[in-house]
Formats: sequence, structure tokens, C-alpha cells
Amino acid sequence: MGGPAMQAMRSMHRADDKLATTKLTKGMFRRIMLFARGYWRSISIFLVTVIASAAIGVATPVLAGNVVNEITHNDDVSKVLRIAGLIAILALFDGGLSLANRWYSARVGEGLIFELRRKVFGHVQSMPLAFFARTQTGALVSRLNNDVMGAQRAFTTTLSGLVSNAIAVALTLAVMIAQSWQITLISLVILPVFLIPAKMIGRKLATLTKQMFEFNASMNAQMTERFGVGGALLVKLFGRPEKELEDFSGRADQVRAMGVTTAMYGRTFIVALTVVAGLAQAVTYGLGGWFAVSGALSAGTVVTLALLLTRLYGPLTGLSNVRVDVMSALVSFQRVFEVLDLKPIITDADDAKLIPSGPATVEFDDVRFAYPAASEVSLASLEDVAGLEQYDNAEVLKGVTFAVKPGSMVALVGPSGAGKTTTSLLVPRIYDTTSGSVRINGVDVRDAQSQSLKDTIGVVTQDAHMFHESIRANLAYGRSDAADEDLWDALERAQIAEVVRRLPEGLDTVVGERGYRFSGGEKQRLAIARLLLKSPSVVILDEATAHLDSESEAAVQRALNEALAGRTALVIAHRLSTVRDADEIVVLSDGQVAERGTHEELVTAGGLYSELYRTQFAHAAGPSVEPTVG
Repeated sequence: MGGPAMQAMRSMHRADDKLATTKLTKGMFRRIMLFARGYWRSISIFLVTVIASAAIGVATPVLAGNVVNEITHNDDVSKVLRIAGLIAILALFDGGLSLANRWYSARVGEGLIFELRRKVFGHVQSMPLAFFARTQTGALVSRLNNDVMGAQRAFTTTLSGLVSNAIAVALTLAVMIAQSWQITLISLVILPVFLIPAKMIGRKLATLTKQMFEFNASMNAQMTERFGVGGALLVKLFGRPEKELEDFSGRADQVRAMGVTTAMYGRTFIVALTVVAGLAQAVTYGLGGWFAVSGALSAGTVVTLALLLTRLYGPLTGLSNVRVDVMSALVSFQRVFEVLDLKPIITDADDAKLIPSGPATVEFDDVRFAYPAASEVSLASLEDVAGLEQYDNAEVLKGVTFAVKPGSMVALVGPSGAGKTTTSLLVPRIYDTTSGSVRINGVDVRDAQSQSLKDTIGVVTQDAHMFHESIRANLAYGRSDAADEDLWDALERAQIAEVVRRLPEGLDTVVGERGYRFSGGEKQRLAIARLLLKSPSVVILDEATAHLDSESEAAVQRALNEALAGRTALVIAHRLSTVRDADEIVVLSDGQVAERGTHEELVTAGGLYSELYRTQFAHAAGPSVEPTVG
């Protein structure tokens, strides 16, 4: 009875009253059925094996009773052997059914997991940057793991348990009543003695399980943060490993204590189920034996009833919590669909256009922009808040108009918070304008095909991100079909080839988490090599030389000169050299264009740029220390 007992205990683990009363969205069942339509053949075969196995589970005790009757009433050994052979055949057949059951269960379960994960991952990839800025990464990963696994159980564990338990209970009760309704009724009277405390244990197990998940999540969050390169560095710099160990030990101890308590409650449930089943068997043997001695029942019937009882209590307990099991799976589906139903606010138009190739012109025409509201881009459950903010976001850009001519460079300058980064993010359509338009070669970026836009634009951010993969893989992200010769050419032009050649693994060197195996200047040059490999017409650059030493800065600057040569460039300028080299400077202030012109024109004009120049460049100590602007 270990199988039914464990199944019943798993059901009790999920016996949360709140879960059973959770409100599902309209059309949930139909949507789940449609999602699983590609697996109905496998699901049907899977259910047939479940039903057949349940039937064999009832047939075997009946045959065992027949063996006893033949032994006690007849001298025909051949009949006993035939029945024993039939039991053996059924056992072999049940073993085959079990393998088939597991095969189809795995096919359906793993297939559904694959489809759900693929859909969620693909959908999340299409979400805007604001979604990732607001969402807790752990909560999002949980949707891809825990909730997808929970949804998968709807068609495997929950469905098979429901069908198997229902068939087992129906067949078992039918056979028992046919054998002796009196003993069956008396045996079932004991059931409430078990079910009532079992319900209480189930609620406690559900509470403990939920708390253990929370404690585990807290412990895992600490490990994730502290084991990252940035977190580990912070701990070492501030010298608090003992405090970190103390905090972690406290969380781990909570998990340990909760695990012990949960294990004892679980064992109590198993013991209670075993004891009640044993008491029921004792009643069956006692009352059935009395009936057998008086001639009302055969000895084989008593054995059949006793064996059937061992197969009755587990399924009955499982069925008593079937609503919770079903709701647990459906809620997991709902949480997955909740992510899939969050529509991306940036999509291709039906008649999306290709951006004309060749030298590019970038135009901003009366651009206004406010960041999207939380309800447009996020879910409260993914932010770990009760409800999303309802207030309207203020405008960040207020009528910005300027143009970048083919092959020229425009530098964006202004105080912090002026809107420089926001302006640059509108060109690759990381966000859409609230009003006005951003055009490349006359095509509004909102009307352009997304792939055409990606092919036209290359971006190097201030914090150049590298995946925890090889140099080759990180560079190939810019152009997947690049040969090694192309990679080395890009590295040469980015002034980083010699560094890579000195590495024992060369292009196959793993860069480490976020590229931490390389210095800031080396990461920047790798990012520039990736951009050069892509060879875009438009370059957007958040100039990242402000925090580098003079040698690294010089190398990065040479790489930047290569990257910008002959390309249309929009640069968020931090250094005087970049500002002076720009064909035009656009000075932003409070989301508006305050001034435009060359360095000499703007200094002479005596406006905001002149003030920024005086305050940030007046105290330059020398040529090797060049102050920043903007």
C-alpha cells in the first residue's frame, strides 16, 4: 500500500483551502484542452493503461480468494495452478502496463513542459525593456520552472490519479459489496475516523510546505546574490563573510527545522493510514471469520475482502482531495497563461517595411515620450506587490527635434536626467514614442520590420554585457555566420586581438559572468568588435571611457574611431574629445532641446552648454586627465 499511501500524502501536501476556492479566469478549461490537443492520442492511451492497471489491481485479490477456496474445498491442484498462473500473467501484464503508462506519461508530461517553456520564453523575449526593469527575475524564472511543472501535472499525476482512484474505488466497492455488503459497510465506518484528522494533517502539511518554499526562496535568493561576481566582491570588500554566514545559517536552519516537522507530519499521515487500514482488516478478518465459520461466507471471500481493503483507503483519501489537486494544476496553468496574456507593447505592423540599405539618416520629429504605465508592461505577481501603480507617468521628452545626417556624428549632452539615454533608446525601438516620430531613411521605426531595424542599428552601452560563454559565442551574437577570419578581423579593428591571442584558449576562452574575467576597457573593446562584426549603418554609443585609466581609454578611443568611421552615429558624450569631434552637439535639458551647434558655437553662445563646459572642464588638471561632460 505504499503507492496509494504516498499518492494520498502528496495530495494532502496540496490541501490548501484557499487554493480550492481560487477563482479561475473564464474559458480556462477550454484553453487548456486546446493547448493539449496535440497530445490527445497519447493521453487516451495513457488513460487506457491507467484504467487497465486499476482493474488488475482489483482482479488480483479476487483471484487470491479463489485460490484459498480451491485449497480449502477442492482437491484439484490443477485449478489452483491455473489460477496462480493467471495471477502471474496479470502481474506480468500489469508490469507491461506500468512501463507503457510511464512512457506515455513522460511523453505527454515532458512534451507539455517543452511547449509551455518554449512559449513562455519566446513570449518573454518579445516583452519591452520596461517589463524586465520592473519584474523580479526569480519570480519570472519560477513561472518557467515551478508553474510549468505544476501545469504539466494536470495531464499526468493529477489526471492519472483521478482516473485511477475513481476506477479503483468504484470497482473495489462493487466487488466488496457483491461479496458481503455487511462487512463492506462496517469497514467503511472506520474511514471518517481517519479522514477527519487526515484533513487536519493535510492543512498543516500544506502550510508547512508553503512556508518551506518561502524559506527556500529566501535562502536561494541570498545565494544567488552573494555568489554572483558583484555580490561576492562586495562581501569581500566590506569584510562581512561572518555576518553573511550567520544570516545564511539562520535561513538554512529554518529550512532544516521545517523539513524535520514536515517529515514527521508526513510520516504521521502514513502511519495513520496504515493503522486504520490494519484496523479495517482486523474487523474484516474477525467479522468475516465469524461469517465463514457459520457458513455464510467462504474463507476465500474473507481473504478477498481483506486484500481489497488495502487498496481502498489510499484512493478514497486521494479522491477526498481531488478538488485541491485539480485546482493546484489549474492555478499553475493560469499563472503561466497570465504571462502569455501580457501583450508586448512593441510589435511589427502588419505592413512593416524594410529600411533602405546604405548610408542612413536618423530624424527625430517633435518626439514626446512618457514611460509606459505598470499595467501595460508588468504583472503584480511578478513584482511581488499587491497591486500595480496606477498613477500616470510624466513626460520625459517634450517635443525633441533634430536630425543626424548620413555618415555624421551627433553628440547628446546635458545634465543628468535630461533625457539623453531615453532619446537613444527610441532609435532601436526599445520604447515607442508617445507622439511624434523617429525615422531612419524616411521610415518610421514603428513601421519598420524589427529584424530590418536590428540589422541597421548597432549599440554599445556603457556597461557592455557579456554572456557567460566563450569569446567566440559572444562575438557571434553580432553575426551568427561569421567565420574565424571575420572574428579576428573585428578584434584587430577593435584593438583587442593581441589580448585574445595571449589567452591559452583564444577565441574559446569563457569570459566569465558578465565578462568579469576582462577589464572594463577590454570588455568595451570586445563589445565594439561585436558591433564591427555586425557592420550596422547606424551606431548608437553611450561613450564609456569616463571611468577607464588613460591607457585603456586610448585603446577604446581608437576602437571607437574605427567603429564610427563612415557610419551615422548618435553618441551620448561624456568626454570633451568626443564633443569636439561631433559634427553637431544637441544639448538636452528637462526633456527638451536647449541648444544645438558645434562646440565653438555653443561655447560662444554662453548658454547651458557653455555653463556645463565651464563647470566641468575649468579644473582640468592636464592632458592625461580629461573631465567629463553630461
